[in-house]
Formats: sequence, structure tokens, C-alpha cells
Amino acid sequence: MPAVSLSCRVCATDHPLEANGSCSRCFGPLDPVYDWDHLRATVSRESIAAGPASLWRYAALLPVEAPEVARLAPGFTPLVPAPRLATALGIGELWLKLDTANPTHSFKDRVVAVAARKAQELGFETLSCSSTGNLAGAVAARAAAEGLDAVVFVPSDLEPEKLAGAAVYGPKIYTVNGTYDHCSRLTVELSFELPWGFVNVNLRSYYAEGSKTIAYEIAEQLGWEAPDAIAIPIASGALFHKVGQGFSELRSIGLIDQPAPRLFGGQAEGCQPVATAFRDEVSVQPVRPNTVARSLAIGNPADGDFAVATARETGGAIYAVAEEAVGENMALLAQTTGVFGETATGVTLGALRAAIAARELGPRSRVVLLVTGDGLKTPQPVAHTYNPVPIEADADAFIDQVIAA
Repeated sequence: MPAVSLSCRVCATDHPLEANGSCSRCFGPLDPVYDWDHLRATVSRESIAAGPASLWRYAALLPVEAPEVARLAPGFTPLVPAPRLATALGIGELWLKLDTANPTHSFKDRVVAVAARKAQELGFETLSCSSTGNLAGAVAARAAAEGLDAVVFVPSDLEPEKLAGAAVYGPKIYTVNGTYDHCSRLTVELSFELPWGFVNVNLRSYYAEGSKTIAYEIAEQLGWEAPDAIAIPIASGALFHKVGQGFSELRSIGLIDQPAPRLFGGQAEGCQPVATAFRDEVSVQPVRPNTVARSLAIGNPADGDFAVATARETGGAIYAVAEEAVGENMALLAQTTGVFGETATGVTLGALRAAIAARELGPRSRVVLLVTGDGLKTPQPVAHTYNPVPIEADADAFIDQVIAA
């Protein structure tokens, strides 16, 4: 395994590869440190292509050993062209990265696979998390596949579709009276008291690395080329930051030659601390979420400032998307591509449209849009599209009253 230690992203203090999500010196986030000289000498396009059709093909670039038997392996999801939507938007080329093809239909399967593998290496028998929905399902399914116990903490008003999508795997679910941020604070406190692997707390350093595999896959699926831009939803900010990091790593070891893509992020207006910080050029300030995009409803995003820095470093931007536009964008995506993405994807498409309106992207741009979750988990914002016409079971009446009318 090429990871040799954990290092604080803020003060660079080294830590051992243990269950530790924050720096003991300044409480900054910890990232795995890799032996890059070794990786440059051993990792190639050919070695990756020889791997399995899952995120474990990039095991050499991850902070855990690949499992001998990869149960329910996520990753290497389809990257499909969306020419009709590209034409409607006025950009040259648009691709959809369909992480709805993962086992529980969201990108969270990636991060949980890596965190769960570290949990097993460290001897944890219980996986846990705080979640806005998708992560709860991913943790519950991973625990079921690996024979671990699962305990998840979610806001009490979470969408019933997401609760059902987690409950079916048999976890213990605790509904917390409060927002996601209350759930998060609770699990941080519990992580000091219980011998559990909290994937987004004491295992967060490993968990977050799973998001890099989206960057790796996009580059490989485009023939080891970087697109001009990628549109990404922002909740905690970790996905946005790690996609940028993934492309930087590919350049560092010589797998791609082009500059990293510009990253464009989106938040819904009802929870936009990162978009506000980017716009106003200030540090991220916590807010109380009130948004239809529940999977992005993190009012105190742990990696928000790093997402802002990533947007600036890549020449991208972060936009706030009107609440009423979320469902409209979900419907536009579905009606032009046949892909039903959840509310987060409606926000992501809104951010892409904002970048186009600002003339950041145009007819010569090659863009990838991340579809991070399935719309069947959040159908309420597109309820306006359901308008059936009642008819009698009579063919002659149908011809006369409907077709000929």
C-alpha cells in the first residue's frame, strides 16, 4: 500500500494511518500521504486497465489494500454523451457521469467502500455515519455485504424514500430531532466514546479519498484526457475538492498531460454557505438549511473553504441555484437525456446553466456533469410533470375524442 501516513491539510503535521479524522495539533482535516516516486514508477495506464471494472482498478492510488474478494464493488460507472441537452444548453459536448449505476444508486458507495475497507483493517465491527440520506443507504448496504453491523443517524424529517432505501438492509436507524448538522455533531461526540467506524468522522481521511476515483474514471473513459469543465454538487465540499485533487494526481504521475478541468459547483439557495463565500470572497459561515435539495443540506460544511480554494485554483466558480429551478432542471435532464437525477443533480445542472449564462462555457466546451444520485429517491420536486389524461377503455372513443380532437 503506497499510503505511508496522514498529514494535516492545514499545518502539515504527520499522523499514523489510524482512525483519526482531524489533526491533533490544529483540528484541520487529514489526508493520506503517498509514496509518489513509487507510484510514478509502477502505475501506468496499462496497469490500471488490467484491473477490475470497479474503483479497485485504482487501488494503488487509494489508502487501503484492495479486498481479496470485492463484494458489491462500486465505481467505473458509465460516462455517456448527452447531445440533445448539450444543444439545448449551447455547449459543444456534454457527458453525464452516471453514479446512479453504483450499488445503492449514489456516489456515496465509492467513499463508503474505501472507509469500510479501512474499518476492516482496523478491526471495527460496526459501521456508522451521520447522513442526509444517500450515505445511510451506502453504509447499510456495505455493512450487509461485509457482515458488519450498521448504525446510522439521520434528520427526523428525511425523505421517506431515502429512509426506506437504507432500512431495507437492516441497519439500526436513529432519527435525530434537528438538521444534518445536529446529526454530525452528535456522531463526532460519539466517535470518542464508542468503538465504531464512523465513516465520515474517524474514518473520514480514508472515506474522502474514494471521491478521487470519479476524476480517475472520467480521465480514463475520455481516453486519458481531461474535459474542459466538470459540474459538481456541493454539500460538505469534500467531493468538489477531491475531484480537483484527483486530476492533479493524474498529472503528477504522468497519466494525463492536459491542465486540470475547471470545476463549477452548485448549491441550492436555501443552503448556500459555500456559494456565498465564493461570491463574497470570505470564509464559509454556517447557515441553517432550508432547501428542497436535502442531500446538499449541510449548513456547516467541513470542507467548504477548501472547495472555494479549489474553484479558484481551477478557474471555476460556485453558484447558488434558485429553489424553484431544482425540479425544473431535474425534468430538463430527464426529458433530454432519459436520465432521472435527484435534487442534487438539479442543482448541478443549474450551476452548469449559470456558468454558461456567465459565458464561462460555450459552443467549444467539453463538459462533464456529475449525476450523483437517483431521482427515484427524491421525486417530489418533479411532481408537476405528472398530469395523466383519463380515458375509457374504448379504442373508437379514443380515436374520436383524443386523436381526432
